[in-house]
Amino acid sequence: MKTQQLSIALAVFNLGLLVFLLVTHRGALVSNDVAAVVRCRAFQVVDDQGRVRASISVLPASTFKPTGKAYPETVIFRLIDAKGRPEVKIGASEEGAGLGFVGESDETQVKLEAQGSESSLTLLNKNGKQQQVKP
Repeated sequence: MKTQQLSIALAVFNLGLLVFLLVTHRGALVSNDVAAVVRCRAFQVVDDQGRVRASISVLPASTFKPTGKAYPETVIFRLIDAKGRPEVKIGASEEGAGLGFVGESDETQVKLEAQGSESSLTLLNKNGKQQQVKP
């Protein structure tokens, strides 16, 4: 008799625990809570093979060794093709901003830039033809 009562009590306890877990788990699935801010130094989106396909990063200020030209800290957003080539770039720094598109090869480009007090649109074809528009 005691075994039967213990079995019934244990079954009722398990049923109560199951109902409790389902209710709390369902609440977690239905919740619309969204983090207000995500903070990180870089962000990457990868494909199924683990290749980086998009990235947002902050590049520190640096000096280009061959020319000695100083570059300020820059934020850059890249969209990258399956072969690892950045096809779209958006960059911003204290000096200005730029938007670039690359075609089938690196020689096919569209660049829209605003640097300092100057702005320009440059179109470059694979055959070497270039057209630049400046106000």
